[in-house]
Amino acid sequence: MQRDTAIFKLINEELERQRNGIELIASENFTSLQVMEAMGTSLTNKYAEGYPGKRYYGGCEIVDEVEQLAINRIKEVFNCEYANVQPHSGAQANAALMLGILQTGDKILGLDLSMGGHLTHGSPVNFSGKNYHGFFYGVKKDTGLIDYEMLEEKARTEKPKLIVCGASAYSRDIDYARIRKVADEINAFVLCDMAHPAGFIAKGLLSSPFDHCHFVTSTTHKTLRGPRGGIILMKKDFENPMGLKDMKGNLRMMSNVLDMAVFPGTQGGPLMHVIAAKAVAFGELLTEEFTTYITQVQKNAQAMAKAFVVRNYQIISGGTDNHLMLIDLRNKNITGKKAQETLDKAHITLNKNAVPYDDKSPFVTSGIRVGVPAITTRGMKEDDMEKIVALIDKVLMDIDNEATIAGVKDEVKILMQDFPLYPDFK
Repeated sequence: MQRDTAIFKLINEELERQRNGIELIASENFTSLQVMEAMGTSLTNKYAEGYPGKRYYGGCEIVDEVEQLAINRIKEVFNCEYANVQPHSGAQANAALMLGILQTGDKILGLDLSMGGHLTHGSPVNFSGKNYHGFFYGVKKDTGLIDYEMLEEKARTEKPKLIVCGASAYSRDIDYARIRKVADEINAFVLCDMAHPAGFIAKGLLSSPFDHCHFVTSTTHKTLRGPRGGIILMKKDFENPMGLKDMKGNLRMMSNVLDMAVFPGTQGGPLMHVIAAKAVAFGELLTEEFTTYITQVQKNAQAMAKAFVVRNYQIISGGTDNHLMLIDLRNKNITGKKAQETLDKAHITLNKNAVPYDDKSPFVTSGIRVGVPAITTRGMKEDDMEKIVALIDKVLMDIDNEATIAGVKDEVKILMQDFPLYPDFK
């Protein structure tokens, strides 16, 4: 069979783009080589509808072991009783979870997308807002912190079936106990979508949702540094309060409800090559090497935030507890769109992002979201954060000067040569 030179040329170009640039997108990271190796294996050929020991096809004895290993490892990471490692993404993990515990039209309460929330937490353009009735809480205008009083008021007024906590652009820890307290008042479930802070939670660097939230979902990339995918977790299994029964008339435990919601509820065959890569990444999470890494991520984020503040950039909430920061550029008279597009030319990659109480459209925005997991994976430390912020500032403060942009691009390439990415991989 003739080699597809066109696509492999593009793959190599993307590798070079990653090597030569500064990657600051908060939801991206660089996996280990062994994670990528696991994804590119013969497991991609295997259909395995069902679960370990309960498959619809034959020949699953080996992939059963692969999936069980992934399950066992992630349960050990978070000290929980239940894990489903099959969701293809964080969005599909949330879709399955909601399918399992909600009825069409049920109310859900989540952090507003414009305040740092996520599409799958009730946005009207997403399945979560189309299938369910979304209500929202926000952040306080003066502090940028979650407005728990608003959350509690909305919860008591609307009485949602599900309260969602977690965010895509929120840099502070979350008070899960307070959210659970109001949920218990109104007989609601609590879902923590920990897709962004999961790595910190795994190592005890941020508050754990597991003692307070009925369900926890996450992506497996971002701060977990695995392949792109999703997971659903529970600290303890419990008898579902909806009275759902199995074919023998027995009440189903919530674990059964969630498993059925993933398959056959929202997905067919699991991606066994990705689950193998998840298993590899979950094994890495159990090491002291990962503890050192995620601790450095937190240090780097705080160092970067400080460097921005010194230059009079307005960070929402004034700083960060995790791996990211949301920066309001209105005092610099620059839009998020303009900043993203210009920094791209200099090989500094980040994303435009709405800020709380934004006066610009989501396609333009007043802010940028910046994260440090990927550059920390490459070995960067606190002093390097100052260098990166200086380069960003040089571009943004001379944003229409092509010579400045080209000069920074050259500086970026030289800087990143000291932090090689997959040096033995071609």
